[in-house]
Amino acid sequence: QVQLVESGGGLVQPGGSLRLSCAASGSIASVYVMAWYRQAPGKERELVASIGNSGTTTYADSVKGRFTISRDDAKNTLNLQMNSLKPEDTAVYYCRARIITRTGIYETVYWGQGTQVTVSS
Repeated sequence: QVQLVESGGGLVQPGGSLRLSCAASGSIASVYVMAWYRQAPGKERELVASIGNSGTTTYADSVKGRFTISRDDAKNTLNLQMNSLKPEDTAVYYCRARIITRTGIYETVYWGQGTQVTVSS
């Protein structure tokens, strides 16, 4: 009923920038907290940044000042502007959203399929 599709990943040199996007589609009534997570090889998935539907944002300490999360509620999209990228930012990045569908009552967590970000010279 609901799909999250990420785009914008790729290979970038250290110090470069990338912009990730996530589009939510389907039978959506309301979208609440949206977030980006990442998972590097051999590591657990970790929260990168989140944004509430009031616009309140949180960031992992490792990305503060370099990444900016934003959302467009009219289009049900989530973005992550990543600047000054470092090799340690290399990971699969996942979009997550808490959504109530048109036929649902409670918030349900949905995940995208992930997009690879590789930072390397």
